[in-house]
Amino acid sequence: MKDENKRLKLKKYFTLFELIWFVSLTLATIIVAIIYPEESANGVSGVIITILYTVDVVLAILCELLTSKQSRWSLMIYNIVELFEIVIMIIMKARFASLAVSIFFWIPMHTLSFVNWSKHKDQDKKELTVVRSLKGWQSILLVLAGIVWTLGIGYLMAAYGPDSEFYSSDLVMKVIAYLDACCSACSIINGILLFFRFKENWIVWYLYVIFETVINILLGQWVLLILKIGYFTNTTYGLIVWSKYIKKQQAEPKQLKMAEVNVGEKPEDGVDDVVKRRRAVDDLEEVLIDLQEEKEAKKNSQTK
Repeated sequence: MKDENKRLKLKKYFTLFELIWFVSLTLATIIVAIIYPEESANGVSGVIITILYTVDVVLAILCELLTSKQSRWSLMIYNIVELFEIVIMIIMKARFASLAVSIFFWIPMHTLSFVNWSKHKDQDKKELTVVRSLKGWQSILLVLAGIVWTLGIGYLMAAYGPDSEFYSSDLVMKVIAYLDACCSACSIINGILLFFRFKENWIVWYLYVIFETVINILLGQWVLLILKIGYFTNTTYGLIVWSKYIKKQQAEPKQLKMAEVNVGEKPEDGVDDVVKRRRAVDDLEEVLIDLQEEKEAKKNSQTK
Protein backbone atom coordinates (compact mmCIF):
# COMPACT_ATOMS: atom_id res chain seq x y z
CA MET A 1 0.00 0.00 0.00
CA LYS A 2 2.83 2.36 0.88
CA ASP A 3 4.59 1.56 -2.42
CA GLU A 4 1.40 2.32 -4.35
CA ASN A 5 1.03 5.67 -2.56
CA LYS A 6 4.64 6.53 -3.40
CA ARG A 7 4.05 5.70 -7.07
CA LEU A 8 0.91 7.83 -7.14
CA LYS A 9 2.76 10.77 -5.56
CA LEU A 10 5.58 10.37 -8.10
CA LYS A 11 3.13 10.38 -11.00
CA LYS A 12 1.44 13.50 -9.65
CA TYR A 13 4.74 15.27 -8.98
CA PHE A 14 6.15 14.79 -12.50
CA THR A 15 4.11 15.73 -15.56
CA LEU A 16 3.92 13.38 -18.57
CA PHE A 17 6.21 15.75 -20.51
CA GLU A 18 8.81 15.66 -17.72
CA LEU A 19 8.76 11.85 -17.47
CA ILE A 20 9.09 11.43 -21.26
CA TRP A 21 11.92 13.99 -21.32
CA PHE A 22 13.85 12.25 -18.53
CA VAL A 23 13.39 8.68 -19.82
CA SER A 24 14.24 9.68 -23.42
CA LEU A 25 17.49 11.39 -22.43
CA THR A 26 18.47 8.50 -20.12
CA LEU A 27 17.98 5.96 -22.92
CA ALA A 28 19.83 8.21 -25.41
CA THR A 29 22.76 8.50 -22.95
CA ILE A 30 23.04 4.71 -22.58
CA ILE A 31 22.82 4.14 -26.36
CA VAL A 32 25.49 6.76 -27.16
CA ALA A 33 27.74 5.37 -24.38
CA ILE A 34 27.52 1.91 -25.99
CA ILE A 35 28.09 3.15 -29.57
CA TYR A 36 30.83 5.68 -28.71
CA PRO A 37 32.66 4.38 -25.61
CA GLU A 38 35.49 6.46 -24.17
CA GLU A 39 39.10 5.50 -24.86
CA SER A 40 41.50 4.56 -22.07
CA ALA A 41 43.53 7.52 -20.81
CA ASN A 42 46.23 8.16 -18.23
CA GLY A 43 46.26 4.47 -17.26
CA VAL A 44 42.48 4.22 -16.64
CA SER A 45 40.24 1.82 -18.63
CA GLY A 46 37.86 3.39 -21.15
CA VAL A 47 35.03 1.24 -19.76
CA ILE A 48 35.39 2.83 -16.31
CA ILE A 49 35.49 6.34 -17.82
CA THR A 50 32.37 5.59 -19.91
CA ILE A 51 30.44 4.28 -16.87
CA LEU A 52 31.42 7.38 -14.86
CA TYR A 53 30.24 9.68 -17.67
CA THR A 54 26.93 7.80 -18.05
CA VAL A 55 26.03 7.90 -14.34
CA ASP A 56 27.12 11.56 -14.18
CA VAL A 57 24.85 12.49 -17.13
CA VAL A 58 21.75 10.66 -15.82
CA LEU A 59 22.06 12.17 -12.31
CA ALA A 60 22.71 15.65 -13.74
CA ILE A 61 19.59 15.40 -15.95
CA LEU A 62 17.52 14.46 -12.88
CA CYS A 63 18.96 17.41 -10.91
CA GLU A 64 18.17 19.84 -13.73
CA LEU A 65 14.57 18.64 -13.83
CA LEU A 66 14.15 18.97 -10.05
CA THR A 67 15.69 22.47 -10.10
CA SER A 68 13.24 23.60 -12.80
CA LYS A 69 10.47 22.40 -10.46
CA GLN A 70 11.90 24.60 -7.66
CA SER A 71 12.76 21.55 -5.55
CA ARG A 72 15.45 22.12 -2.91
CA TRP A 73 16.37 18.39 -3.00
CA SER A 74 18.03 18.86 -6.40
CA LEU A 75 20.80 20.73 -4.58
CA MET A 76 21.76 17.75 -2.42
CA ILE A 77 21.70 15.31 -5.37
CA TYR A 78 23.95 17.77 -7.23
CA ASN A 79 26.66 17.07 -4.64
CA ILE A 80 26.74 13.44 -5.83
CA VAL A 81 27.08 14.71 -9.42
CA GLU A 82 30.00 16.91 -8.35
CA LEU A 83 31.79 13.90 -6.82
CA PHE A 84 31.52 11.99 -10.12
CA GLU A 85 32.80 15.00 -12.07
CA ILE A 86 35.72 15.49 -9.67
CA VAL A 87 36.79 11.86 -10.21
CA ILE A 88 36.47 12.26 -14.01
CA MET A 89 38.57 15.44 -14.12
CA ILE A 90 41.27 13.87 -11.92
CA ILE A 91 41.44 10.89 -14.32
CA MET A 92 41.61 13.27 -17.30
CA LYS A 93 44.32 15.41 -15.66
CA ALA A 94 42.57 18.37 -17.26
CA ARG A 95 40.14 21.25 -16.64
CA PHE A 96 41.68 22.24 -13.31
CA ALA A 97 39.67 25.48 -13.09
CA SER A 98 36.41 23.50 -13.13
CA LEU A 99 37.92 20.92 -10.74
CA ALA A 100 38.76 23.62 -8.18
CA VAL A 101 35.30 25.18 -8.56
CA SER A 102 33.62 21.79 -7.95
CA ILE A 103 35.63 21.08 -4.78
CA PHE A 104 35.84 24.50 -3.16
CA PHE A 105 32.69 26.19 -4.46
CA TRP A 106 29.92 23.88 -5.67
CA ILE A 107 29.82 21.28 -2.88
CA PRO A 108 29.64 23.87 -0.05
CA MET A 109 27.37 26.14 -2.16
CA HIS A 110 24.86 23.37 -2.90
CA THR A 111 24.71 22.52 0.81
CA LEU A 112 24.25 26.16 1.85
CA SER A 113 21.68 26.70 -0.92
CA PHE A 114 19.68 23.72 0.35
CA VAL A 115 19.54 25.33 3.81
CA ASN A 116 18.59 28.73 2.34
CA TRP A 117 15.93 27.31 0.03
CA SER A 118 14.43 25.39 2.98
CA LYS A 119 13.81 28.75 4.69
CA HIS A 120 11.86 30.12 1.70
CA LYS A 121 9.15 27.55 1.03
CA ASP A 122 6.00 28.52 -0.83
CA GLN A 123 3.12 28.96 1.64
CA ASP A 124 0.59 26.97 -0.38
CA LYS A 125 2.91 24.34 -1.88
CA LYS A 126 5.66 23.44 0.59
CA GLU A 127 7.61 21.42 -2.01
CA LEU A 128 8.18 24.66 -3.98
CA THR A 129 10.76 27.35 -3.22
CA VAL A 130 9.96 31.07 -3.61
CA VAL A 131 12.06 32.54 -6.46
CA ARG A 132 12.66 36.11 -7.71
CA SER A 133 14.37 38.37 -10.33
CA LEU A 134 17.63 40.37 -10.47
CA LYS A 135 17.90 44.15 -10.79
CA GLY A 136 19.68 45.72 -13.79
CA TRP A 137 22.78 46.98 -11.95
CA GLN A 138 23.28 43.59 -10.33
CA SER A 139 23.36 41.94 -13.78
CA ILE A 140 26.02 44.40 -15.04
CA LEU A 141 28.30 43.72 -12.03
CA LEU A 142 28.07 39.95 -12.55
CA VAL A 143 28.94 40.26 -16.28
CA LEU A 144 32.05 42.37 -15.51
CA ALA A 145 33.17 39.95 -12.79
CA GLY A 146 32.77 37.03 -15.23
CA ILE A 147 34.94 38.71 -17.89
CA VAL A 148 37.74 39.50 -15.41
CA TRP A 149 37.69 35.94 -14.03
CA THR A 150 37.79 34.39 -17.53
CA LEU A 151 40.78 36.43 -18.69
CA GLY A 152 42.77 35.96 -15.47
CA ILE A 153 42.16 32.26 -14.82
CA GLY A 154 42.32 31.44 -18.55
CA TYR A 155 45.80 32.94 -18.80
CA LEU A 156 47.05 31.01 -15.76
CA MET A 157 45.63 27.67 -17.00
CA ALA A 158 47.02 28.19 -20.53
CA ALA A 159 50.47 29.13 -19.23
CA TYR A 160 50.93 26.66 -16.37
CA GLY A 161 48.52 23.77 -17.01
CA PRO A 162 50.09 20.24 -16.97
CA ASP A 163 50.35 18.02 -20.06
CA SER A 164 47.55 15.51 -20.67
CA GLU A 165 46.71 12.84 -23.26
CA PHE A 166 43.26 14.40 -23.64
CA TYR A 167 44.61 17.33 -25.70
CA SER A 168 45.37 16.74 -29.39
CA SER A 169 47.63 19.83 -29.65
CA ASP A 170 49.03 22.76 -27.69
CA LEU A 171 46.57 25.12 -29.41
CA VAL A 172 43.59 22.99 -28.34
CA MET A 173 44.94 22.96 -24.77
CA LYS A 174 45.11 26.79 -24.70
CA VAL A 175 41.66 27.24 -26.25
CA ILE A 176 40.15 24.83 -23.74
CA ALA A 177 41.97 26.61 -20.89
CA TYR A 178 40.11 29.87 -21.68
CA LEU A 179 36.81 28.08 -22.38
CA ASP A 180 37.16 26.21 -19.09
CA ALA A 181 37.86 29.49 -17.27
CA CYS A 182 34.70 30.96 -18.81
CA CYS A 183 32.72 27.86 -17.78
CA SER A 184 34.02 28.16 -14.23
CA ALA A 185 33.02 31.86 -14.16
CA CYS A 186 29.50 31.03 -15.41
CA SER A 187 29.34 28.16 -12.93
CA ILE A 188 30.21 30.39 -9.95
CA ILE A 189 27.79 33.14 -11.01
CA ASN A 190 25.10 30.52 -11.54
CA GLY A 191 25.75 29.13 -8.05
CA ILE A 192 25.42 32.58 -6.45
CA LEU A 193 22.18 33.29 -8.32
CA LEU A 194 20.86 29.84 -7.42
CA PHE A 195 21.65 30.41 -3.74
CA PHE A 196 19.70 33.69 -3.74
CA ARG A 197 16.90 32.09 -5.84
CA PHE A 198 17.21 34.42 -8.86
CA LYS A 199 15.64 33.23 -12.13
CA GLU A 200 18.57 34.71 -14.10
CA ASN A 201 20.61 31.65 -13.08
CA TRP A 202 18.97 29.96 -16.09
CA ILE A 203 20.27 32.62 -18.50
CA VAL A 204 23.82 32.20 -17.15
CA TRP A 205 23.38 28.44 -17.46
CA TYR A 206 22.64 28.88 -21.19
CA LEU A 207 26.11 30.44 -21.60
CA TYR A 208 27.72 27.70 -19.52
CA VAL A 209 26.13 24.99 -21.68
CA ILE A 210 27.29 26.65 -24.93
CA PHE A 211 30.95 26.79 -23.78
CA GLU A 212 30.76 23.27 -22.32
CA THR A 213 29.39 21.94 -25.63
CA VAL A 214 32.37 23.39 -27.52
CA ILE A 215 34.78 21.76 -25.03
CA ASN A 216 33.02 18.38 -25.32
CA ILE A 217 33.27 18.50 -29.14
CA LEU A 218 36.97 19.46 -29.06
CA LEU A 219 37.71 16.57 -26.65
CA GLY A 220 35.43 14.06 -28.41
CA GLN A 221 33.26 13.55 -25.32
CA TRP A 222 30.18 12.49 -27.31
CA VAL A 223 28.17 10.99 -24.46
CA LEU A 224 28.26 14.35 -22.67
CA LEU A 225 26.52 15.98 -25.64
CA ILE A 226 23.32 14.18 -24.59
CA LEU A 227 23.60 16.01 -21.26
CA LYS A 228 23.95 19.31 -23.12
CA ILE A 229 20.75 18.59 -25.08
CA GLY A 230 19.08 17.97 -21.72
CA TYR A 231 20.57 21.20 -20.34
CA PHE A 232 19.35 23.29 -23.29
CA THR A 233 15.78 21.95 -23.21
CA ASN A 234 15.43 21.97 -19.42
CA THR A 235 16.98 25.44 -19.09
CA THR A 236 14.27 26.77 -21.41
CA TYR A 237 11.63 24.88 -19.43
CA GLY A 238 13.03 26.07 -16.08
CA LEU A 239 13.16 29.70 -17.19
CA ILE A 240 9.50 29.53 -18.32
CA VAL A 241 8.34 27.84 -15.08
CA TRP A 242 10.23 30.26 -12.79
CA SER A 243 9.09 33.32 -14.82
CA LYS A 244 5.44 32.23 -14.57
CA TYR A 245 5.79 31.70 -10.81
CA ILE A 246 7.37 35.16 -10.29
CA LYS A 247 4.68 36.81 -12.42
CA LYS A 248 2.00 35.11 -10.33
CA GLN A 249 3.71 36.16 -7.08
CA GLN A 250 3.94 39.78 -8.26
CA ALA A 251 0.22 39.79 -9.14
CA GLU A 252 -0.84 38.52 -5.68
CA PRO A 253 -0.09 41.75 -3.71
CA LYS A 254 -2.35 43.68 -6.12
CA GLN A 255 -5.15 41.17 -5.59
CA LEU A 256 -4.64 41.36 -1.83
CA LYS A 257 -4.81 45.16 -1.91
CA MET A 258 -8.14 44.99 -3.74
CA ALA A 259 -9.41 42.50 -1.16
CA GLU A 260 -8.53 44.78 1.78
CA VAL A 261 -11.79 46.72 1.44
CA ASN A 262 -13.87 43.52 1.72
CA VAL A 263 -11.85 41.77 4.39
CA GLY A 264 -10.87 44.79 6.51
CA GLU A 265 -7.07 44.54 6.40
CA LYS A 266 -4.90 47.47 7.33
CA PRO A 267 -2.22 48.78 4.93
CA GLU A 268 0.54 47.93 7.40
CA ASP A 269 -0.49 44.26 7.60
CA GLY A 270 1.96 41.78 6.11
CA VAL A 271 1.07 39.52 3.21
CA ASP A 272 0.94 36.48 5.55
CA ASP A 273 -1.63 38.22 7.81
CA VAL A 274 -3.76 39.21 4.84
CA VAL A 275 -3.72 35.68 3.42
CA LYS A 276 -4.73 34.20 6.81
CA ARG A 277 -7.61 36.64 7.18
CA ARG A 278 -8.83 36.01 3.65
CA ARG A 279 -8.83 32.27 4.28
CA ALA A 280 -10.71 32.79 7.58
CA VAL A 281 -13.35 34.86 5.79
CA ASP A 282 -13.67 32.20 3.05
CA ASP A 283 -14.14 29.52 5.70
CA LEU A 284 -16.77 31.64 7.47
CA GLU A 285 -18.65 32.19 4.23
CA GLU A 286 -18.74 28.44 3.60
CA VAL A 287 -20.13 27.83 7.12
CA LEU A 288 -22.86 30.47 6.57
CA ILE A 289 -23.82 28.92 3.24
CA ASP A 290 -24.09 25.48 4.89
CA LEU A 291 -26.28 26.91 7.68
CA GLN A 292 -28.51 28.63 5.13
CA GLU A 293 -28.95 25.40 3.18
CA GLU A 294 -29.82 23.50 6.40
CA LYS A 295 -32.39 26.17 7.30
CA GLU A 296 -34.05 25.92 3.89
CA ALA A 297 -34.06 22.10 4.08
CA LYS A 298 -35.85 22.25 7.45
CA LYS A 299 -38.46 24.69 6.11
CA ASN A 300 -39.14 22.43 3.13
CA SER A 301 -39.54 19.36 5.38
CA GLN A 302 -41.97 21.23 7.68
CA THR A 303 -44.16 22.39 4.81
CA LYS A 304 -44.38 18.82 3.51
